[in-house]
Amino acid sequence: MAILKIARMGHPVLARVADPLPDPTAPEVAALVEDMLDTLADAGGVGLAAPQVHESWRLVIFHVPAQRAEDGVGVPLTVLVNPVIEPIGEDMVEDWEGCLSIPGFNGRVSRHARIRYSALGLDGEPFEREASGFHARVVQHECDHLDGRLYPMRMDDLSKFGFSEDILRNPQMETADHDG
Repeated sequence: MAILKIARMGHPVLARVADPLPDPTAPEVAALVEDMLDTLADAGGVGLAAPQVHESWRLVIFHVPAQRAEDGVGVPLTVLVNPVIEPIGEDMVEDWEGCLSIPGFNGRVSRHARIRYSALGLDGEPFEREASGFHARVVQHECDHLDGRLYPMRMDDLSKFGFSEDILRNPQMETADHDG
């Protein structure tokens, strides 16, 4: 187990479409996930995509803390291999996001309010879930990394993008949260 270096905005690995992971059950995939877990815990985020640790694979890990969950229960650590997202309905919600690859910044981003996502688990078995609220936001944010997108690319208004500490101190801005 190791803490991996997180790629920051501007690194080419974050700008490319990640490759499908051919065998989620391979031992090297399990080792990468363990290292990603250590890295996520060290960084204090809620999600991490493989490209963020310089591995261009369609692999995401995330969790939703109970205090951030609509139901107050949260979502335990989840691994998504080769995930696919499908919006449910047209509703969009704008909220603050941060990213471990853009440290010290936050921005308001519109995301689908509800989604359905499917993926393979580390056992190679497919699964599907529906998500809303922060859960949906985290999955969309992390899966954007797999397509070479960072959250500022989704922003409509760059006046709502800035240094986290300044946003938190500015009473005219809403409270900023960090996604991962």
